[in-house]
Amino acid sequence: MSFAPPSLSQDLCGPQHGSLPSLSAANGTTGGVTSTKIDAAGLPSNEASAESIDTQSIQRELPHRRRKRLKQEAANIGASEPAIAPDASAQLSIFSSTLPATSIRRKLAAFLALTKPRLSVLIVLTTTSAYGMYPISSLLTLDPSMTPLPTLSTSTLTLIYLSVGTFLSSASANTLNMLFEPKYDALMSRTRNRPIVRKLVSRRAAVLFALATAVSGLTLLYIGTNPTVTALSASNIFLYGFVYTPMKRLHVINTWVGAIVGGIPPMMGWVAAEGQTATTGHDSWRDMLFSENSIGGWLLASILFAWQFPHFNALSHTIREEYKAAGYKMLCWTNPARNARVALRYSILMFPASIGLWWVGVVGPGFLVGSTLANGWLVKEAYRFWKYQGSKGTARGLFWASVWQLPILLVGGLVTKKGLWDGVWEKVFGHPDEEDDFIYEDESEDEEQGQTAGSA
Repeated sequence: MSFAPPSLSQDLCGPQHGSLPSLSAANGTTGGVTSTKIDAAGLPSNEASAESIDTQSIQRELPHRRRKRLKQEAANIGASEPAIAPDASAQLSIFSSTLPATSIRRKLAAFLALTKPRLSVLIVLTTTSAYGMYPISSLLTLDPSMTPLPTLSTSTLTLIYLSVGTFLSSASANTLNMLFEPKYDALMSRTRNRPIVRKLVSRRAAVLFALATAVSGLTLLYIGTNPTVTALSASNIFLYGFVYTPMKRLHVINTWVGAIVGGIPPMMGWVAAEGQTATTGHDSWRDMLFSENSIGGWLLASILFAWQFPHFNALSHTIREEYKAAGYKMLCWTNPARNARVALRYSILMFPASIGLWWVGVVGPGFLVGSTLANGWLVKEAYRFWKYQGSKGTARGLFWASVWQLPILLVGGLVTKKGLWDGVWEKVFGHPDEEDDFIYEDESEDEEQGQTAGSA
């Protein structure tokens, strides 16, 4: 896929690309097509006719020939990497535009496109994974009377509130992001089909949707979790919509702001779980965010913060010329060498953050094995990305490594959660019988007394 509009000579491809035969000024006809005279500026004198013929020929292209043509056009402009496929919002918008104008499915698909569904689902997964990793050991014991913790039904209900509230809050932030930059989204291949750009949703409707999702999402978080989680979610909406979005056109520091936005959801999940075990006088926002129990949440947040750089830096490299043309200040084109160094640096930081989860007792030793393999793969691809500066397929290699590495860490953390299998083992085989322990101790004392008497 090309990074810029192809020139006329690239549009009017030769027969080897399966499209229109080339036009010539020297011959009267070429392949049955009347020639077009070339003026002094080197442009066809009948531009409208040429454009019409070109459009018709592209529409008649077979899929495999179209892919070959686009690949050749990318090579002609010096693109070292094919662009990543359009995002889910663009795909949903394309689907919505094919439906009748009065169709309810058309409107639902367009509004769903505003939420950036894949991104929002990823945010929900990072939030709920952190919620699940929080060490609530007494939930695993057979004697729930030891500590007045929430019942399983209460925890499940909290998880539902957390999931739905997080998705709606993310939808609001993503809608604000699209609302503020349709002019620039229209300049990029991955975003030019978004719903506001294509006028599938009016700006007024988008504003109302952003407000409705923000209010409903924050309300659910407040009711179902605690005020600290609600404040974290509100801060994320503000950071993403009103800080990160405009900063993209001002300074490359926007990527670090975006990484902070990505690191907050796991902290939300951790604090939601922590709030369930808090006792009176120990449930303030300071206790939830800056106590000894919050270290695990900060480590998970740091993993998500660091992950943003190899993931986004690799993705942005494939469309760096589009970012440049749209005026977005991204390292991928302002400083490509630094872009690769940053991706490698933060990939390496995954190791101490993952080890820290085991060190503080959030996960068991099995997590060290899985995380080391996943992080090692990411670092390997990041090193190749840095070594070849994104060429030789290394940008796509790093991008897909990041796509798979994160769920490996999150699922691995849940599976190897500290004490999880101890609780299962106890439920299957039961607790040791305390009376047996007393009998064993009595027998040991009798043996010692007998040995003492015999020696006397």
